[in-house]
Amino acid sequence: MAHVLSDVLSAAEARALFEAAAALPFEDGAKTAGRLAKRVKDNQQAADGTDTQAVLARLERALLAHPVFGALAYPKSFAKLLVSRTEGGGQYGAHVDNALMNGARTDLSFTLFLTPPEDYVGGELVIMDGLEDRAVKLGQGELILYPSDSLHRVEPVTEGARLVIVGWVQSFVSDPRAREILFDLWTAASVAEAAEDFAQVQRISKARSNLLRMWAV
Repeated sequence: MAHVLSDVLSAAEARALFEAAAALPFEDGAKTAGRLAKRVKDNQQAADGTDTQAVLARLERALLAHPVFGALAYPKSFAKLLVSRTEGGGQYGAHVDNALMNGARTDLSFTLFLTPPEDYVGGELVIMDGLEDRAVKLGQGELILYPSDSLHRVEPVTEGARLVIVGWVQSFVSDPRAREILFDLWTAASVAEAAEDFAQVQRISKARSNLLRMWAV
């Protein structure tokens, strides 16, 4: 199940991150693509270096501090993050993300949109779930989190440039069904807390914690 997070960054933080990412040096994105993905990948990514790592670290800190991201992903580690730029008709054809990156299993993928959507044409992230293609193009600073085993593509960017940060998470909870149950319980506890039903909060939190003990790896 895909989830959109609209408050990972403030508007000012999103603009600052966009400006910092746009100033990075870029290289051919095919350098890090898998054998099959190289055939369909036509974009650029920020070259590794101190400035690039600083941009990525800012997003990592924001995600680790975001309660909803934590309740959805249960992040054990970030397998990888990179800054991607697509322009001049570039695209990324249908593919599935690598199951392992840097020795970590990829359970969840995310895309943080940095370029304001009105500044480029095309570039939708299309998640293909077998029933329909869901095209996603978010505002500056908004993020979509979705299962890494999803077949997906990025539509051609015909005007302007699409700048995003993409990343992959290894979760403490590998089973997506278990993560969904845990998120439902977290949501229920939040509703009970808002209603000041603290006895219910305790019961729900106990169930969630005990399930997490059973499922975490």
